[in-house]
Amino acid sequence: MSEELEADEEAPKKKSKLPLILALVVALAGGGGAFFAIYSGMILGGDPAEHAEGEGSEAHEEFVPPDVAYVALEGMTISFGPPSQNKHLRFMANLEVPAGQEGNVEAIKPRVMDVLNNYLRALRMEDFEDPGALVRIRAQMLRRIQVITGPQAVLDLLIVEFVVS
Repeated sequence: MSEELEADEEAPKKKSKLPLILALVVALAGGGGAFFAIYSGMILGGDPAEHAEGEGSEAHEEFVPPDVAYVALEGMTISFGPPSQNKHLRFMANLEVPAGQEGNVEAIKPRVMDVLNNYLRALRMEDFEDPGALVRIRAQMLRRIQVITGPQAVLDLLIVEFVVS
């Protein structure tokens, strides 16, 4: 019997899982508290009222329109591919220019129209199939316009109509 008692004493005792469970509970509570503090704006966010949407906060700043003007470009219809496909692009846009620059941009508008017409005619129907095509095409057109006018004369290209049919 003494051998049996010695064997029982040498067997490792089971460790308690209580510290592991407590550590898990503390970690979850800490993570949840940190999420709430950041989400509600207590940490890294400033005033929570700034982040609330649709709660009628009265702290809205008055809208001040930018000091810009717009120059309308004539509409264009561009045909694609062989006549049997009969695909067309209808395009209209406005140029956003600093106030006072309208006359300067109007003076070179025929050149702007020529650059846009040449660029759009060089596109293929496959170029329009990508979901991000309009963003890429718009950026390319604005870059070409700014090469002609200078980056300070034309601030942006606002597309009014872009229909492929």
